[in-house]
Amino acid sequence: MTRRLLAISLTALLSFSHGAAADTADDLLKLHQVRLAAQKTLGDFYMYNGMEGDQRYAQMIDASLREAEENLRQIGAMPGESSQALRSQLDQQWAGYESSLKNLVAQIKEQGFPDLQPIADLAARNQRLMELSDELYGRIQQESGTQVPPLTQQSREQSLLMQTISVDYASRSASVGGSFFGGPDEARPIDELVKEFAGRLDSMENAPQNTPQIQSNLENVSTKWRYIEKSLQNYNENSVPFLVNKYSDSIIEGLEAVAAQYAVAKL
Repeated sequence: MTRRLLAISLTALLSFSHGAAADTADDLLKLHQVRLAAQKTLGDFYMYNGMEGDQRYAQMIDASLREAEENLRQIGAMPGESSQALRSQLDQQWAGYESSLKNLVAQIKEQGFPDLQPIADLAARNQRLMELSDELYGRIQQESGTQVPPLTQQSREQSLLMQTISVDYASRSASVGGSFFGGPDEARPIDELVKEFAGRLDSMENAPQNTPQIQSNLENVSTKWRYIEKSLQNYNENSVPFLVNKYSDSIIEGLEAVAAQYAVAKL
C-alpha cells in the first residue's frame, strides 16, 4: 500500500469523528505526509544521479512531488496567525524547492550529469523545507489544542528517521569526489542514526498497548530492518543503495500502517 493510500485509509477510519479536532488531526496527517514525500524526493534524486539517470527514479521523483503537492494543497485553514504565517513560508519554500529539483532532473537528462553547487543548494532547500514543516506541525498542535497521540507520533518520527537514513545513504553512494550532500541530520554520523532507529524500534515493539495486529506489523518492519541494518552500519563498504532504497520504502510503509492503527485507537 502506498503512503497516499495509507493516508486516505486513515482519513476514512477517522470519518466517524466530526468537528474541528478531527479536521486538525487530518491536517496534521497530511502535513506529515508532505514531510515524508518531500524528503523522499531528495533521496530519489540522489539515486537518479547515482544510477546515471535511471528513469525509474525520475518516475519516483515525479510521484513523490505529486504526493507532496496534493497533500499540501488539501491542508485546511490554519488555527492561528502564527501557523498561517508558517504555512505561507512553507508554500513559498516548497515552490522554490520543486522548481530547483525539476531543473536538476532536466539537467541530468540533457547533459548526463548535474553541476555540484545546485545539488548542495537543493539539499539546503530541502533542509529548510523540513524545518518549516516540522515547526508548522508543532504550531498547529499548540494553536488548535489538538495533540497527536504519543505512540502515533513516535511511529511518525520513526518513519521520518528511516527516510533521513535512506537519504543520507543515497547521498553518500551518489557523491562525486568525496563531497557529500546530506539532509537535515547530515552532521550526525549515519551509524549513530542507525543505532537510534534500532533503539526506537525495540521500544515500539515492547509497548504494552500494542494489539496483536500492531505487534505483527512491527515484527514485519523489524525483519526488513535487520536485512539492511548491517549495510547501513558499514556504509563505507560494499555500497548497496538500490537495496537500501527499496527496503526503506517498505519499512516506512509498515511504520505508517502502524501509525494509522495507533491513531484510530488514540494511542
